[in-house]
Amino acid sequence: MKKKQTKQIFRILLFSATAISLFYVPWILVKAWILPLPDTVQEQVDETLSHGFDGMIVYVDQAGKAPAYYTSGWHDKKKRIPAYPQALFKIASISKLYVAVAITKLVHDGRLSLDQTLAESFPELRDRIEYADQITLKMMVGHRSGIPNFTDAPGFWEHPPNSTEAALELALDLPAYFKPDEDYGYSNTNYLLLKELITKAVGYSHQQYIREEILTPLGLKNTFSSLGEVNIDSVMSGYYVGIDTDFKTEDQGMLATAEDVGIFLRALNDGSVFEAGEQEIYSSIYVYEHGGLVPGYQSLAEYHKDIDAVVVQFLNTTDFQGYEWNLSQIGINRVVKILRRNTKD
Repeated sequence: MKKKQTKQIFRILLFSATAISLFYVPWILVKAWILPLPDTVQEQVDETLSHGFDGMIVYVDQAGKAPAYYTSGWHDKKKRIPAYPQALFKIASISKLYVAVAITKLVHDGRLSLDQTLAESFPELRDRIEYADQITLKMMVGHRSGIPNFTDAPGFWEHPPNSTEAALELALDLPAYFKPDEDYGYSNTNYLLLKELITKAVGYSHQQYIREEILTPLGLKNTFSSLGEVNIDSVMSGYYVGIDTDFKTEDQGMLATAEDVGIFLRALNDGSVFEAGEQEIYSSIYVYEHGGLVPGYQSLAEYHKDIDAVVVQFLNTTDFQGYEWNLSQIGINRVVKILRRNTKD
């Protein structure tokens, strides 16, 4: 077969594959991606909300400008309360950033070691977590431990455990996802254990340590460890597609305002959350931005160095079988594009 014919056939196959791929991509995502970029962030927030979300908050902190707040939709749609910037939101796995900073500080102080093994930290789990004598603290922080994720247990979200001990049981006595440090596998079990380890190291709750060593020095007065610490009316309602329930009353970990998350993320990225020598440790073990997802709540916290901007996005509608997470990512990406365009202008 001649080279020219081969190239023609390749082009046909490539076109066919592209067409098939586009056919199977949900058109709601295609639409959200290809719509003309609005002139303002507020217009983009309104547009994102129109894709099926109930409420939205966006916080932008760009160097040289005053922090900006954008909202759309409902704080509580049953009570017809509009979304507002100061609402508390369940930040879910964004809290891992705070835990990783806490681990960093304890390692720097010599109270923990990145090389200590899981078996050394929790002798009682030696025979219940595979490779416990090979899994190090550093591997757990970076999700390279291979420990099974307890939230992947069948029926977890329908009937979540009511204690740390019950949650941990869902991950015990199971085969490892992979041998330690041979792969990456996101596992909430890592951070459940890390929080327990912080408590062991300091002799009091990890929540108190995070407040004393991170939140208070940064002046973060609107970040809380649990629902029991806050006025429930200040918490943004959370909705799940197809379920007529407000998930606001479910205790699902840390809560914060978008502004508090943004201030923390700025401090994380510019290094002001660290003492001398700590940032080098942190950079070797974890990331500088994160997302969060629990029923009713999804969040993204990003730092964009090229425009020196922190962007925090809260959306109070989820559907783990749908496309809300993808739409959320498209939404924040378009907000950043607008900021970049306006920065150039």
